[in-house]
Amino acid sequence: METDCTRDEIPANGGVITPLPTGTRLLHIGPHKTGTTSIQGALFEARDEMARYGVAWPATTRHPMEAVLAVCARTGMMGDTAPTARHWERLLERVRASGRRTSVISSEFFADAPDDETIGRIVGQLGGDRVHVLVTLRPLARIMPSQWQQYVQNGLRMGYEDWLEHLLRKPPYDKPNPSFWHRHRHDRLVGRWARVVGPERITVAVVDDRDREGLMRTFEALLGLPAHLLRPVPDAANRSLTLAETEMLRNLNKEFRANELPEELYSQLVRNGAVMHMKNTCTPGPGDVKICTPAWAVEAAAEIGAEMAERIGGMGVHVLGDMRLLSEMCKPPTRTGALPLIAPEAAAQALYGALAAAAAAPVRHTAAAKSRTVHQTSSKELVRVLGHRCLKRLRLR
Repeated sequence: METDCTRDEIPANGGVITPLPTGTRLLHIGPHKTGTTSIQGALFEARDEMARYGVAWPATTRHPMEAVLAVCARTGMMGDTAPTARHWERLLERVRASGRRTSVISSEFFADAPDDETIGRIVGQLGGDRVHVLVTLRPLARIMPSQWQQYVQNGLRMGYEDWLEHLLRKPPYDKPNPSFWHRHRHDRLVGRWARVVGPERITVAVVDDRDREGLMRTFEALLGLPAHLLRPVPDAANRSLTLAETEMLRNLNKEFRANELPEELYSQLVRNGAVMHMKNTCTPGPGDVKICTPAWAVEAAAEIGAEMAERIGGMGVHVLGDMRLLSEMCKPPTRTGALPLIAPEAAAQALYGALAAAAAAPVRHTAAAKSRTVHQTSSKELVRVLGHRCLKRLRLR
């Protein structure tokens, strides 16, 4: 691949990619767990360089999540402040300010758009026939363990194999996370967007995990950028949790729900405190037990993948990469008899992260707090009271 090529046809993923017309608004809709965070980091980091080639990154952050959640009428992660229409309006203002230049907007939460009406509004406001939609896909068997631990980071209490049972074996297959198949029944996802924008303005790129930078080369080619302008950006906070870390959090979720603590507290102390600090400071080692997908689930995922690939292939959309990868029988990690034990360092860093988040709020002692001693209060009520007090102090910041 030539490093100085711009706006020429560039070989990628075993085929040839023709750059999109100048002035296109490339809308990358994910879905989740298909390399979205990596490409968003690379695009954001290279935004000044891209501008020199006439390509704009309208967002002010690496992921305009609040704006997209707002237009898709999504509430966001558990306990987070709900986004408002103003978030979306500000993104639209920056998109319009890009004028006739090519621009790129990326968020996996576009895949959560609930219906054709919402999709039509998104496309219309972003430029109508200037919009070209990019969908990135990976095999379901590679998505499922990553998506499960992500749901646990949002409060899920169900174990992995039980979750798979509901997902693959128990109609109507929408419990406990209805969003999974809305995002990851990829043929229906592509079909929803194709009905609105037309198949000629949709590109489906199949991510090949053997080529870690292949998706970046695809974006460069579509946007008419020089090869290797986009580079990986390290992001420890985006790493998946190990099985032990996920199980620790899942059991914490059970206690959190049982004691009826405020969801805002979960957001601030657990997800953005304990979990975020642990991910930033602890690197999984070779001895960590991996999340293991049972063979029956891998086979079921491959069958669904083959069905999705066949349907997408008949839609008339542009396809980049090998659709056969969607039915790939991904070999699951070897099961071992080892227990998923969390490392003392990881547990300590998680605890420290929660304490650090709580310590950011001033401690206030009041007469009401002293009106009843600890030994006069049940443990369940004590946990609930402490949780609400902690949340109140955090709000005083």
